[in-house]
Amino acid sequence: MKLSHMLATAAAALMTAGAALAEYPEKPVNFIVPWPPGDLEDVLTRMIAEDFQKEYGVAAAVVNKPGGGGGPFPGAIEVANAPADGYTVGSFVIGVPVVGHEIDIPPLTPAKFDPLGIFLTYPFVIATSGDAPYSTMAELASYAGENDVALGHFGDVLTPTQVTKAYAKTAGFEFASDAAFDALDCNTLASGDADVINTTLQLILPCLDSVKVLVSITDQRIPLIPETPTIGELEPSLDIALWNGLFVTKDTPQDVRDKIIAVASKTAMSERAQNVAKETGALVYWQNADDSAARIAKDIDTVSRIGELLE
Repeated sequence: MKLSHMLATAAAALMTAGAALAEYPEKPVNFIVPWPPGDLEDVLTRMIAEDFQKEYGVAAAVVNKPGGGGGPFPGAIEVANAPADGYTVGSFVIGVPVVGHEIDIPPLTPAKFDPLGIFLTYPFVIATSGDAPYSTMAELASYAGENDVALGHFGDVLTPTQVTKAYAKTAGFEFASDAAFDALDCNTLASGDADVINTTLQLILPCLDSVKVLVSITDQRIPLIPETPTIGELEPSLDIALWNGLFVTKDTPQDVRDKIIAVASKTAMSERAQNVAKETGALVYWQNADDSAARIAKDIDTVSRIGELLE
């Protein structure tokens, strides 16, 4: 083969490869939500998937991968094991990038993910039944000093659970028992499966009039329950917010990332997404990749301090 022909063939191959890459997405895209359907990250990720499908003309779906009481890590592992091509996108809570690579899960070690952006701060709360003999965290601490109190949470290694247990330690008490649940809602309290639950406000909105919200694990008070203090007001060293963002594996091409970001950032600021914020007390916004990475680094430091407290 003549050199000129070889060069022409190579150039054509490069142009074809570039065109194929530029055509992302060419096949269905899955957004992995490692929780059951219905909570805020699921609702908002579905909006992003719908807009992605409209924008690019390919199927886009949310795939729920709950961990059976073990938190979001089975879903995270699926994203970590997928090709770095943008066709499997993780919609992850803070715990995945902050602690996922530190808790002896080989597929997540070393850290596997880069943030595309953070779009949600959960209205995470600690709540109890309306007839509980305590109405504040201080009263809970006093009661738990002489009585057994069972805690329900989404997973022991997750940040809301760690914050809750760290607060108990600083307040001088311990929960008599704790257990992980896939769903923590009105039924959990009504059934007596747990005395105190660590959940999002959205999941207890249907019974808000018959429960007590003791504290929010947010960096500002939740508008729907303005009398409820934040965890940072009660204990400044525990000041942290619980968020959700979109993540891809580290080798994902930048132009692929940019196409996902273009849709997700627009969705987050849309009227229907902002209506979710108004209805649930959540904060819905778009924090870019660089700022999200800096936030994750700061949260890693905070979670490290909490871990030292719980040792």
